[in-house]
Amino acid sequence: MSLRLALKVDVDTDRGTREGVPNLVADLQAVGAPAAFLFSLGPDQTGRAITRVLRPGFFQKVSRTSVVQIYGVRTLLNGTLLPAPHIGRRNAEVMRAVRDAGFEVGIHCFNHYRWQDYVQTMPLAGVRAEFEAARAEFLRIFGAEARTAGAPGWQSNARSRAVYDEAGLLYASDARGGTPFFPRVDGQIFKTLEIPSTLPTFDELMGRPEYPDDKIVDHYLGLLSAEHVNVFTLHAEIEGMGRRKLFQELLARCRESGVEFVRMDDYATTLLADHAAIPTRDQVLGEIDGRSGVVAVQRAA
Repeated sequence: MSLRLALKVDVDTDRGTREGVPNLVADLQAVGAPAAFLFSLGPDQTGRAITRVLRPGFFQKVSRTSVVQIYGVRTLLNGTLLPAPHIGRRNAEVMRAVRDAGFEVGIHCFNHYRWQDYVQTMPLAGVRAEFEAARAEFLRIFGAEARTAGAPGWQSNARSRAVYDEAGLLYASDARGGTPFFPRVDGQIFKTLEIPSTLPTFDELMGRPEYPDDKIVDHYLGLLSAEHVNVFTLHAEIEGMGRRKLFQELLARCRESGVEFVRMDDYATTLLADHAAIPTRDQVLGEIDGRSGVVAVQRAA
């Protein structure tokens, strides 16, 4: 069986939308690779993420990933010492250009900081309002409803899954590890197909002595499995900016190795054609190597 790889781009910030996204579009087009771009659509309050300092592993991650170098001082002050720029209003043309170039587009969130840091404690009405704001801005920009979403920081729960079901999404990508599944959270089964990310992200490996930059590409190639579609989440701010050359090398090596790039929406459509074959799995919160805090994962059968 051939190696298959699907790419999902999380776009977190105003600068990442403005600079990183066009860079990634160019790099992906150069090798003929599709990708799903998931946009943050409301205010960029990245600076408020400093509240995560109390999370286990946060300081370690910040020190090894060169956060200031990657994101820039301006972005790290957004929403605190500087006003929060509204990403959708400032970058609608950039976003539409991604769609017009033939790439899949979807929702990452409305307010990245608010979802990643507070969705686990928000009531259903709050989660619904947050996602509805993202849907409305997406509709304003693209003139059509979003068919997919992927949560910031892989923060997902029964309330966010219920809101996804209400939106009638084709699929979501909120979890880490394993194969596609229908999520069961707190005993409730949800109908929106989940396609989890199967590979570690760049920022989970960057700066660790066992993964120097000159070894990361080989490491990723060694992780690809022929048994299923591999799903890699990249970030406009990292692969499209701070580590762009490294991502370009990964794309080139994948192409040289005969890796088949797969569209996420095509993958979802193929899976849903045999609805009964998709397993139901418990979605829980768990730790991921290299990432602070907990994220949505599926419990093994």
